[in-house]
This record gives sequence, C-alpha cells and structure tokens, in this order.
Amino acid sequence: MSALVAQNVAIGVTGGIAAYKTCTLVRELKKLGADVRVAISESTREFVTDLTFATLSENPVVTSLFSGNETSGTTHIEMARWCNIFVVCPATAHFLARAAVGMANDFITTTLLATRAKVLICPAMNSVMWEKQVVQENIKKLQQLGYEIVEPEWGALATSDEGEGWGRLPEIQNIVSRIQHCLLATDDFKGQKVIVSAGPTREAIDPVRFLTNYSTGKMGFALAEVARQRGAEVVLITGPNHLDKPNGVKYLEIESAAELQAVITNEYDDCDILLMTAAVSDYRPRVVLKHKLKKKAGEFQLQMVRNADILAELGKKKTAEVHVGFALETESGIANATKKLSAKNLDFIVLNNPLEPGAAFAGDTNVVTIISKDGLVDTLPKMSKKEVAHTVLDRVLHVLEAGSQPLAAG
Repeated sequence: MSALVAQNVAIGVTGGIAAYKTCTLVRELKKLGADVRVAISESTREFVTDLTFATLSENPVVTSLFSGNETSGTTHIEMARWCNIFVVCPATAHFLARAAVGMANDFITTTLLATRAKVLICPAMNSVMWEKQVVQENIKKLQQLGYEIVEPEWGALATSDEGEGWGRLPEIQNIVSRIQHCLLATDDFKGQKVIVSAGPTREAIDPVRFLTNYSTGKMGFALAEVARQRGAEVVLITGPNHLDKPNGVKYLEIESAAELQAVITNEYDDCDILLMTAAVSDYRPRVVLKHKLKKKAGEFQLQMVRNADILAELGKKKTAEVHVGFALETESGIANATKKLSAKNLDFIVLNNPLEPGAAFAGDTNVVTIISKDGLVDTLPKMSKKEVAHTVLDRVLHVLEAGSQPLAAG
C-alpha cells in the first residue's frame, strides 16, 4: 500500500454499532504514516470510549463543538483547515439526513461544512434502513454535493435475527484503499483514454421485435464513472439502458453488435485502456423482416448467423493497450473464462456468475473472480459495483506500471 506520510486525516465517528471497527481504521492509517485526529458524536461513546481513540490516534479526541480547552480558535475550523481528507466512519442514517440538508448542529456536521478538504462518507446501518427511499435520496444529495461515498457491503449484520443483509460497513482495507485513492491517486489515470462498453445489444427480428439479454449496464457505468473520477478521458459506448448518464464522459449509444463494432473501432485508434463489459449478442437473425411477423399456425424457425467477436478482433490490433474482458458464465466459469482470456489476447479477465447471490443482473453488487495472463485466480468477496470498478482499475494500473506483465493475485 502507498504510504500516507505527511497526510492529515480527520475522522468523524457517529453512533452506530460499527464504530468499533473505526478503531482498526485509525490503527491502519497510523501504520501508513498518516497523522490522524478523531472526533466522535455523543452517542459514539455508548460503543467506544474517548480513551480508545486517543490512544490509537495519539491525539486528543474531540467530543463537542466547545470542549473548553480551545487554544487556537474554534476547534472545528482548525480541524477543517488542518485535514487533507475528512472521513465519516461509520455514517449513520441520522448523520446522512443532517448532512444532506446542510445542518451544522454538532462538531462533525459543522466541520463537514467548514472544510475544503476531500470528504469520504462510509454509511453503515440496518439493511431495512439502508434500503429506505429517503436514505437513498440522501445518498444521492451527498454525491451531488461532491462527497464520495464508500457504499456498504452485504454481510452478517449486528444482531443474530437479521442474518445477512445490505448495510454492513465495508472491510477496513477497502476504506483505507479509498482514502489512499482520494489522497494520492485522484489523477492516476490522467492522460489515459479509457473505452468502456456497457449494457446489452439488440438484434432486430422485425420492426417491433428483437433479441437481447438481461444486462442493465450497471457494471460498465460504474467503471466509466470511477475511471473519470480518477482522471481518465472516458468514452462510454452503451446499449439500451435506463441509467443516468455519468457526468464528464463521452456518451455513445448503440443497439446492435454491428453498431457497437463500428463505434468502438472508430474510437480505438488512440485508446489506452479497453474495458469490455457489454453483453454482446453472439448471433443475429439472418434476415430482418421489413414488416411485423404475423402469427401463423405451426412452428416458426428463426435462422441465425454469427456476429463478429469484437474483442477478439481488437485483440489482433493490440500493441501497448491494456485490454480487460468480462466473462459471464453459469458453469465451468474459470475454465471458460481462461479460454477467452487467451483467445482474445487480454491482459486479464473478470469472471462472474449471475446465478450466484449478490451477482445477479440489475443488482448493485457483484461477486467477481479476476484471472490473469499466467493463470493466477483471485476471487473477490461480494462488494458494490463501484468497489469492483476501483479494484479492476487498480489491476489495470498495475499492468500499466509493469508494462503489461502478468498480474499477481491479491
């Protein structure tokens, strides 16, 4: 991991059961050389003591707007100016609501408004709370305000009767990684042109019918958004979808596999990185009828022809570009993905199975396995598609830095 020497990290801890995990976050940041200061809400004290955070951070812990020992003006202004990043971990539903409307009624929310530093918010709560429309609306408001969200993960929740759910605080190492990206790698893809293909294709049968698949484009859109956040020039080529267009990307819509091939070939000449997530139809009808096919007695046979293998064709043109493929398999996943990796001249391939819990079409999470050129297999835990996107781009950066050498697992 990249060192955080000379980086000032302020952490606001709100009163959720996951507050105890923030102790590990403080410790890990200190190991990396960061100077860490912690502010806690009154309710946080029900879970973790001031002394614990003071001991781990080696700094006094702020517990209120006016603690009575101010030596250099108001404490929240001093911390707001001091920090390079302000992290709220965990962020409760109550905090999200207050932050979304700009309230400043305690130290953490006041510092949030007073800082010009980057802000990283790590929500954690009961799954029912997380799924509430009002909570999701607050998340969107915070993102619109420019705050970065580390989305919670699926996993075991605090009480035994809840079992597993969506709302668990992400693994601490994932949060540390995001902090590092915010502080050190915001522009790690600056100067790189990234092409992302996303969503399904449609192959017309007649003027009103077509063949397609269940892809929604969410994984590709996440990759495009994260690549843009990390400084890349992004071209997003997408099939039909109902998603919001990411800001700051060149957005190109296609329908058929032939259209995708034409557009992506046109954009490829000055491409540095190709991320092929689109679910491209392997076949198309031999003949597209000019008028609607009428129902008749008996069976109807549709003759199909192969579409071009776009990624394999681009693989033949590949020189210094980094190519990443995505393989959706429901059986013999690693074997099938490994064959595609070789046949399409990829740097690595990302495998997932939509039948696996947490990896279904239209979901916000994914469970992927990354397979490298030399056959190393790295199976990742269930995480949000944004976190998968960051992980994939981390691997791309590794390939770029290593000169397209095989990746190491982990």
